[in-house]
Amino acid sequence: MNTAQRELLVRCLDAVAVERAALAADDVDSEVLVLDNASGDGSVGAARAHRTVDAVIVNRQRRGKSENDTLLLQRAQAPFALLLNEDSELRPGATAELLRALREDGSAGAAGARLLRPDGTPQACAWRFPTVATALAGALCLHRIVTVQSKGSATRGVDWAQSAALLVRTEAATQIQWFDPQFFVYSDEVDFCKRLAQAGWRTLFVPGAVAVHHEQLSTDIVPEKRIVELSRNRDRYMRKHHSRAAAWAVRWLTAYTYFVRSLVAVVLPRHDPRRYRHHVRATLRPQEGEGLREAAYEHDKGEARV
Repeated sequence: MNTAQRELLVRCLDAVAVERAALAADDVDSEVLVLDNASGDGSVGAARAHRTVDAVIVNRQRRGKSENDTLLLQRAQAPFALLLNEDSELRPGATAELLRALREDGSAGAAGARLLRPDGTPQACAWRFPTVATALAGALCLHRIVTVQSKGSATRGVDWAQSAALLVRTEAATQIQWFDPQFFVYSDEVDFCKRLAQAGWRTLFVPGAVAVHHEQLSTDIVPEKRIVELSRNRDRYMRKHHSRAAAWAVRWLTAYTYFVRSLVAVVLPRHDPRRYRHHVRATLRPQEGEGLREAAYEHDKGEARV
């Protein structure tokens, strides 16, 4: 899936082409679909011209990530579908590793790759499901020890894995009715993996499958709309799967964690206290402010006026 990131999309597809050739050498058939989310930056033409792309789905209006991933899963003509963001660049052999993991574990409905930042450092990409306990761990600075599950070198079961590079068993996705469109972006894969678990499916973390995550959604200096959307959907997940009291507790514990970070950021280089303060406000009032959903509406309105 791509939203106005032509250069990253081409890099992603170049890596996919290498993966596809390797799969073909192992007699594995594959299909490459690109969903363009009303980009307007030449991404559609670049995708159609790329040697490895079989079909391009073009949204005339911007839709949420959950809707787009659902559409891709519904269009998939195979028992497994690899969901990739345009800012994910597969390392050679990643697809085969993910495929091997799901084939060997018939109880697994999804498998996530190990993610690296562009400088090669590991990025946390699998976690325990959000609860009051995980929020408390964050408040006590124990998040990396208690909550992060993307550790070690062996394939293992985790609660949820990031969908930047996530191989999904289409049977499992169909059973749980795909992604919930209420999650425009953020927490969509958390909810997806939670419902997989409720239906008896496991999610795997596969460290042998590696992707470089360029994180184009995290590059704003003060990304207010992204912070609002993140907070809104964190709260939506808690209210959907937990009690109102638990959702309230998570709000306050998470806000406290960001407040402490805002204080520490004053003296740390390359940390912006304004960003953490905005997290505090958005976490305590998740239904206020404009998020990415509203930004998409504004984009569509602007395009309609042109």
